Amino acid sequence: MTHFAKIENNLVTTVIVAEQDFIDTLEGTWVQTSYNTRGGVHYGQDGNPDGGVALRKNYAGIDSIYDSSKDAFYSQKPHNSWTLDDDTCHWEAPITYPDDGEAYYWDEDLYQSDNTKGWVVIE
Repeated sequence: MTHFAKIENNLVTTVIVAEQDFIDTLEGTWVQTSYNTRGGVHYGQDGNPDGGVALRKNYAGIDSIYDSSKDAFYSQKPHNSWTLDDDTCHWEAPITYPDDGEAYYWDEDLYQSDNTKGWVVIE
């Protein structure tokens, strides 16, 4: 069995597990997706990259975008200042997430007022 995403206006509306023969009987646009693919890398059941074929950059989720020009699934843009990495089809903040063991959230208003800040420690 294989995972398929139904695409309407470039958005994923449904994800099902089915055989290709069944998908061929359905109305609409259905695109295969793989739950083993994240960031353009295929992962094995142990959670480690296994060298398998990565399918469409990321697993399709409800309300995610299917970009036919990239042949990729990715999430909705989380903040205006973030950009899409073409290799992974993950959104990236304009400032790297701090690597100090703290947990942070992104504050777009803070970034807009001071382009050197944006990550705020979760208290």
